[in-house]
Amino acid sequence: MQDKNDLFNGKSLDNPRNISKDAPLALRMCPKTLDDFVGQKHLLAEGKLLRRLIDSDKIRSLILYGASGTGKSALSFLISTLTNSNFVSVHAAAAGVKEVKSELAMAKKLKTATGKKTILFIDEIHRFNKAQQDVLLNDVELGNVILIGATTHNPFFYIVPALVSRSHIFEFKPHNHEDLFLILKRAIADKQTGFGNMPLIVEDQALKHLCLYSDGDARRALNALEVGVLTTPQSADQKIHFTVEVAQESIQKKIVRYDRNGDDHYDTISAFIKSMRGTDPDAALYWLAKMIYAGEDPRFIARRILICASEDVGNADPRALEIANAAFQAVEVLGMPEGRIPLAQATVYVACAPKSNAAYLGLESALKDVADYVAQEVPIHLKDASYKGAETLNRGKEYQYAHDGENHYVKQEYMPQSKIYYEPGSIGYEKKIKEWLDYLKKKN
Repeated sequence: MQDKNDLFNGKSLDNPRNISKDAPLALRMCPKTLDDFVGQKHLLAEGKLLRRLIDSDKIRSLILYGASGTGKSALSFLISTLTNSNFVSVHAAAAGVKEVKSELAMAKKLKTATGKKTILFIDEIHRFNKAQQDVLLNDVELGNVILIGATTHNPFFYIVPALVSRSHIFEFKPHNHEDLFLILKRAIADKQTGFGNMPLIVEDQALKHLCLYSDGDARRALNALEVGVLTTPQSADQKIHFTVEVAQESIQKKIVRYDRNGDDHYDTISAFIKSMRGTDPDAALYWLAKMIYAGEDPRFIARRILICASEDVGNADPRALEIANAAFQAVEVLGMPEGRIPLAQATVYVACAPKSNAAYLGLESALKDVADYVAQEVPIHLKDASYKGAETLNRGKEYQYAHDGENHYVKQEYMPQSKIYYEPGSIGYEKKIKEWLDYLKKKN
């Protein structure tokens, strides 16, 4: 049987807490018990499902999903110690089907020979292609291995449905400032794995700065603390002073969680559109700023403003579409960063404009009728009469030219089965449209 310490390049350990003192602070400070675990109370508080599964040693396959630095890997290591399981860790970017099959076979042999469970932890499991994920199915189904997959991507998009259906899925949330502050305080005080033996004087305001700019990522906060502490020389009083200035240098520019192909991309653009639709220009500008800061394609943003201008503003303010289109063209001409200015102008205009989705709803209703019912035939007087021989077929006969009528309007049949699809609202320019249509109908 393969040496347990040789599984997946020596990463399998009965005690995964066996971490070198030279390891990064973020790794050394991983929790050793569930009570040490900070954050994710919606999953790990007493009585919550994940906590019950761990306490009762009834863990089956799990997919832990959420932003970086929220404790997915730390909890996976911790579960292996609490459940007395063999632990195999692999990074999806470095493993192929052959390696996965080998470890699954080893896990089956170990279970048959000793009854001991194997936890196979796959970091960034979304990197596995469909074939690699399918390899896991049978052994997960039979309980030969307990899979714990960690991913920053939505598993319902990136994990095969068969594997999702065989797993509990738990979403990890970004740490709040209070959690991060506690984690940093522990690292400063811990004499075994932290900085408790160092002559440190740490300003609370400096820690708060790290919490603010770590964007919910505990690993980033701890890395910044470590860099600041280890690179700051002792002062005349033989102390290392971790000040706000040191914290600012350590954290550098804030990194915004934003994956252009993942949830953050879709969630942020969703919030952006809904803020414009909801007439909240301040929120719309914030989400716009987040996308610009994170490097989103400005043309993608401009297209969404165009859609909102037509779908949600519509004829309540026809100029919204003009301004949105002008912003799109301006972005094409200007590029970035200057293109952010017309994007902001269009965002604010669309957000503040009166709203009507009447044209959009009218089209959706008409499309449904076209799809669900026999298509109506074009009335003969509306059919094309421009070709030779059309007159012999009575094409266009008795058609009344609208411009010949009073107010350029003539009442006649435009579709055999009349139905109202467009119902203009009563605000903005659409109010005038409604009044005009009502006037024509009453007069004729």
